[in-house]
Amino acid sequence: MIDKYRHKGEQDMTSNVMIISHGAAFMTNALVNSLKKAGFYPSVVEPGIKHIGQQRKDTDIYLLYAGDFIFDSPDVLVYLKDICAEEEKPLCIVGYEKELTEIKAAVPTKYISREFKRPFDMKDLTSALVSLAEADAERRKGRHILLVDDDAAFLKMMQDWLSMKYNITSVRSGMQAITYIANHNPDLILLDYDMPITPGPQVMEMIRSEHSAAEIPIIFLTGKSDKESVMTVMALKPQGYLLKTMSKEEIVEAVDHFFETKKWKNAN
Repeated sequence: MIDKYRHKGEQDMTSNVMIISHGAAFMTNALVNSLKKAGFYPSVVEPGIKHIGQQRKDTDIYLLYAGDFIFDSPDVLVYLKDICAEEEKPLCIVGYEKELTEIKAAVPTKYISREFKRPFDMKDLTSALVSLAEADAERRKGRHILLVDDDAAFLKMMQDWLSMKYNITSVRSGMQAITYIANHNPDLILLDYDMPITPGPQVMEMIRSEHSAAEIPIIFLTGKSDKESVMTVMALKPQGYLLKTMSKEEIVEAVDHFFETKKWKNAN
Protein backbone atom coordinates (compact mmCIF):
# COMPACT_ATOMS: atom_id res chain seq x y z
CA MET A 1 0.00 0.00 0.00
CA ILE A 2 1.17 3.50 -0.75
CA ASP A 3 2.15 5.35 2.41
CA LYS A 4 0.58 8.65 1.40
CA TYR A 5 1.63 11.59 3.53
CA ARG A 6 0.27 14.98 2.61
CA HIS A 7 1.00 17.37 5.42
CA LYS A 8 -0.12 20.97 5.18
CA GLY A 9 1.83 22.11 8.22
CA GLU A 10 1.51 25.54 9.76
CA GLN A 11 2.07 28.94 8.22
CA ASP A 12 5.81 29.48 7.89
CA MET A 13 6.08 33.15 8.78
CA THR A 14 9.83 33.38 8.96
CA SER A 15 10.40 35.38 5.79
CA ASN A 16 13.68 37.23 5.40
CA VAL A 17 13.25 40.82 4.20
CA MET A 18 16.17 42.66 2.63
CA ILE A 19 15.87 46.42 3.10
CA ILE A 20 18.04 48.14 0.49
CA SER A 21 18.79 51.64 1.73
CA HIS A 22 21.44 54.31 2.11
CA GLY A 23 21.52 57.29 4.44
CA ALA A 24 18.09 56.81 6.04
CA ALA A 25 19.07 55.27 9.36
CA PHE A 26 16.10 56.52 11.37
CA MET A 27 13.46 55.21 8.97
CA THR A 28 15.24 51.95 8.24
CA ASN A 29 15.59 51.30 11.97
CA ALA A 30 11.87 51.95 12.35
CA LEU A 31 11.18 49.55 9.50
CA VAL A 32 13.39 46.88 11.04
CA ASN A 33 11.60 47.15 14.38
CA SER A 34 8.15 47.06 12.79
CA LEU A 35 8.99 44.02 10.66
CA LYS A 36 10.53 42.16 13.60
CA LYS A 37 7.32 42.65 15.57
CA ALA A 38 5.40 41.18 12.65
CA GLY A 39 7.56 38.02 12.69
CA PHE A 40 10.00 38.82 9.89
CA TYR A 41 13.79 38.62 9.84
CA PRO A 42 14.83 41.96 8.32
CA SER A 43 18.32 43.01 7.29
CA VAL A 44 19.62 46.30 5.89
CA VAL A 45 22.12 46.35 3.03
CA GLU A 46 23.78 49.09 1.02
CA PRO A 47 22.48 49.62 -2.56
CA GLY A 48 25.25 47.82 -4.39
CA ILE A 49 25.26 44.65 -6.47
CA LYS A 50 27.94 43.06 -4.29
CA HIS A 51 26.06 43.74 -1.04
CA ILE A 52 22.75 42.52 -2.42
CA GLY A 53 24.34 39.45 -3.99
CA GLN A 54 25.95 38.37 -0.71
CA GLN A 55 22.53 37.97 0.95
CA ARG A 56 20.50 37.10 -2.11
CA LYS A 57 20.07 33.39 -1.40
CA ASP A 58 18.71 34.08 2.10
CA THR A 59 16.16 36.69 1.00
CA ASP A 60 12.42 36.10 0.51
CA ILE A 61 11.23 39.70 -0.01
CA TYR A 62 13.13 42.74 -1.30
CA LEU A 63 12.25 46.21 0.00
CA LEU A 64 13.94 49.05 -1.88
CA TYR A 65 13.90 52.21 0.25
CA ALA A 66 14.76 54.83 -2.36
CA GLY A 67 16.91 57.89 -1.89
CA ASP A 68 19.14 60.07 -4.05
CA PHE A 69 21.30 57.02 -4.78
CA ILE A 70 18.54 55.76 -7.09
CA PHE A 71 19.50 58.27 -9.79
CA ASP A 72 23.12 57.06 -9.81
CA SER A 73 22.50 53.30 -9.56
CA PRO A 74 20.92 51.98 -12.77
CA ASP A 75 22.97 48.78 -12.44
CA VAL A 76 21.38 48.04 -9.06
CA LEU A 77 17.87 48.50 -10.47
CA VAL A 78 18.60 46.19 -13.39
CA TYR A 79 20.10 43.64 -10.99
CA LEU A 80 16.98 43.70 -8.81
CA LYS A 81 14.79 43.31 -11.87
CA ASP A 82 16.79 40.26 -12.98
CA ILE A 83 16.56 38.67 -9.53
CA CYS A 84 12.80 39.12 -9.30
CA ALA A 85 12.30 37.83 -12.84
CA GLU A 86 14.50 34.78 -12.27
CA GLU A 87 13.47 33.82 -8.75
CA GLU A 88 9.88 35.13 -8.66
CA LYS A 89 10.51 36.96 -5.41
CA PRO A 90 8.46 39.99 -4.33
CA LEU A 91 9.93 43.48 -4.70
CA CYS A 92 8.45 46.43 -2.82
CA ILE A 93 9.57 50.00 -3.42
CA VAL A 94 9.34 53.05 -1.16
CA GLY A 95 10.12 56.63 -2.21
CA TYR A 96 8.99 60.03 -3.34
CA GLU A 97 7.14 60.32 -6.64
CA LYS A 98 10.26 61.19 -8.64
CA GLU A 99 12.17 58.26 -7.14
CA LEU A 100 9.36 55.81 -7.83
CA THR A 101 9.21 57.00 -11.44
CA GLU A 102 12.96 56.46 -11.81
CA ILE A 103 12.70 52.94 -10.42
CA LYS A 104 9.79 52.02 -12.71
CA ALA A 105 11.72 53.26 -15.72
CA ALA A 106 14.25 50.46 -15.09
CA VAL A 107 12.06 47.81 -13.41
CA PRO A 108 8.84 46.84 -15.24
CA THR A 109 5.77 47.17 -13.01
CA LYS A 110 5.04 43.45 -13.37
CA TYR A 111 8.08 42.80 -11.16
CA ILE A 112 7.01 45.31 -8.49
CA SER A 113 4.67 43.75 -5.94
CA ARG A 114 3.89 46.91 -3.96
CA GLU A 115 4.88 50.57 -4.06
CA PHE A 116 4.59 53.11 -1.25
CA LYS A 117 4.79 56.83 -1.80
CA ARG A 118 6.48 58.83 0.94
CA PRO A 119 5.30 59.78 3.46
CA PHE A 120 3.86 56.32 4.09
CA ASP A 121 2.06 54.55 6.92
CA MET A 122 4.35 52.04 8.65
CA LYS A 123 1.43 49.78 9.62
CA ASP A 124 0.16 49.67 6.04
CA LEU A 125 3.60 48.74 4.71
CA THR A 126 4.10 46.03 7.32
CA SER A 127 0.63 44.64 6.67
CA ALA A 128 1.33 44.53 2.94
CA LEU A 129 4.53 42.54 3.52
CA VAL A 130 2.66 40.11 5.76
CA SER A 131 0.16 39.53 2.94
CA LEU A 132 2.99 38.98 0.45
CA ALA A 133 4.68 36.48 2.76
CA GLU A 134 1.43 34.58 3.26
CA ALA A 135 0.76 34.49 -0.48
CA ASP A 136 4.30 33.24 -1.12
CA ALA A 137 3.85 30.51 1.50
CA GLU A 138 0.61 29.42 -0.17
CA ARG A 139 2.33 29.40 -3.56
CA ARG A 140 5.02 27.13 -2.20
CA LYS A 141 2.47 24.85 -0.56
CA GLY A 142 0.87 24.35 -3.94
CA ARG A 143 3.97 22.49 -5.10
CA HIS A 144 3.87 18.74 -4.77
CA ILE A 145 6.91 16.54 -4.13
CA LEU A 146 6.92 12.74 -4.39
CA LEU A 147 9.46 11.12 -2.05
CA VAL A 148 10.61 7.61 -2.94
CA ASP A 149 12.80 5.76 -0.44
CA ASP A 150 12.74 2.31 1.18
CA ASP A 151 14.25 3.66 4.43
CA ALA A 152 11.23 4.51 6.62
CA ALA A 153 13.25 6.60 9.09
CA PHE A 154 14.86 8.70 6.37
CA LEU A 155 11.52 9.08 4.61
CA LYS A 156 9.89 10.37 7.79
CA MET A 157 12.74 12.80 8.40
CA MET A 158 12.50 14.21 4.88
CA GLN A 159 8.73 14.56 5.25
CA ASP A 160 9.20 16.56 8.44
CA TRP A 161 11.81 18.81 6.84
CA LEU A 162 9.94 19.59 3.62
CA SER A 163 6.27 19.47 4.60
CA MET A 164 6.31 22.94 6.18
CA LYS A 165 6.77 24.39 2.69
CA TYR A 166 5.54 21.76 0.27
CA ASN A 167 2.86 19.11 -0.19
CA ILE A 168 4.52 15.75 0.30
CA THR A 169 3.52 12.26 -0.80
CA SER A 170 5.81 9.39 0.15
CA VAL A 171 6.13 5.85 -1.15
CA ARG A 172 8.41 3.01 -0.06
CA SER A 173 9.35 1.42 -3.38
CA GLY A 174 9.93 2.12 -7.04
CA MET A 175 6.83 0.21 -8.14
CA GLN A 176 4.68 2.21 -5.73
CA ALA A 177 6.10 5.36 -7.31
CA ILE A 178 5.18 4.12 -10.81
CA THR A 179 1.66 3.28 -9.61
CA TYR A 180 1.28 6.68 -8.02
CA ILE A 181 2.39 8.79 -11.00
CA ALA A 182 0.03 6.86 -13.26
CA ASN A 183 -2.73 9.02 -11.75
CA HIS A 184 -0.81 11.99 -10.34
CA ASN A 185 1.66 14.53 -11.67
CA PRO A 186 4.01 15.78 -8.91
CA ASP A 187 6.16 18.86 -9.48
CA LEU A 188 9.32 17.05 -8.35
CA ILE A 189 10.40 13.49 -7.54
CA LEU A 190 13.09 12.88 -4.92
CA LEU A 191 14.18 9.33 -5.75
CA ASP A 192 16.41 7.02 -3.73
CA TYR A 193 19.25 5.80 -5.93
CA ASP A 194 19.92 2.55 -4.03
CA MET A 195 16.70 0.59 -3.49
CA PRO A 196 16.16 -3.19 -3.44
CA ILE A 197 14.18 -4.97 -6.19
CA THR A 198 13.70 -1.87 -8.36
CA PRO A 199 16.64 0.55 -7.93
CA GLY A 200 16.40 4.26 -8.64
CA PRO A 201 17.95 4.23 -12.13
CA GLN A 202 15.44 1.61 -13.29
CA VAL A 203 12.57 3.59 -11.76
CA MET A 204 13.73 6.74 -13.55
CA GLU A 205 13.93 4.86 -16.86
CA MET A 206 10.35 3.65 -16.39
CA ILE A 207 9.14 7.16 -15.53
CA ARG A 208 10.91 8.67 -18.53
CA SER A 209 9.25 6.10 -20.80
CA GLU A 210 5.78 7.28 -19.77
CA HIS A 211 4.68 10.16 -21.99
CA SER A 212 2.58 11.82 -19.27
CA ALA A 213 5.40 11.66 -16.70
CA ALA A 214 8.52 12.07 -18.85
CA GLU A 215 8.96 15.77 -18.04
CA ILE A 216 8.67 15.46 -14.24
CA PRO A 217 12.00 16.59 -12.71
CA ILE A 218 13.85 13.83 -10.85
CA ILE A 219 16.48 14.42 -8.17
CA PHE A 220 18.35 11.37 -6.91
CA LEU A 221 18.90 10.79 -3.19
CA THR A 222 22.22 9.09 -2.54
CA GLY A 223 24.40 8.27 0.44
CA LYS A 224 27.57 8.03 -1.65
CA SER A 225 29.60 11.19 -2.14
CA ASP A 226 32.78 9.83 -3.77
CA LYS A 227 33.53 11.16 -7.25
CA GLU A 228 33.00 7.85 -9.04
CA SER A 229 29.57 7.29 -7.48
CA VAL A 230 28.48 10.86 -8.20
CA MET A 231 29.58 10.56 -11.85
CA THR A 232 27.62 7.32 -12.15
CA VAL A 233 24.50 9.03 -10.79
CA MET A 234 24.80 12.08 -13.03
CA ALA A 235 25.52 9.99 -16.12
CA LEU A 236 21.84 9.03 -16.01
CA LYS A 237 20.99 12.72 -16.53
CA PRO A 238 18.63 13.45 -13.65
CA GLN A 239 18.02 17.09 -12.79
CA GLY A 240 20.49 16.66 -9.91
CA TYR A 241 21.24 14.76 -6.72
CA LEU A 242 21.05 15.22 -2.97
CA LEU A 243 23.43 13.65 -0.48
CA LYS A 244 21.58 11.99 2.38
CA THR A 245 24.21 13.36 4.75
CA MET A 246 23.22 16.97 4.03
CA SER A 247 21.66 19.04 6.80
CA LYS A 248 18.02 20.09 6.92
CA GLU A 249 18.96 23.65 5.98
CA GLU A 250 21.03 22.50 2.98
CA ILE A 251 18.31 20.20 1.65
CA VAL A 252 15.48 22.70 2.05
CA GLU A 253 17.59 25.45 0.48
CA ALA A 254 18.47 23.21 -2.47
CA VAL A 255 14.81 22.33 -3.12
CA ASP A 256 13.76 25.99 -2.73
CA HIS A 257 16.46 27.04 -5.18
CA PHE A 258 15.33 24.48 -7.73
CA PHE A 259 11.72 25.65 -7.66
CA GLU A 260 12.74 29.31 -7.78
CA THR A 261 15.23 29.06 -10.63
CA LYS A 262 14.47 25.70 -12.32
CA LYS A 263 18.18 25.07 -11.92
CA TRP A 264 19.87 22.63 -9.58
CA LYS A 265 22.90 23.30 -7.40
CA ASN A 266 24.44 19.90 -6.81
CA ALA A 267 26.19 19.10 -3.57
CA ASN A 268 29.96 19.21 -3.77
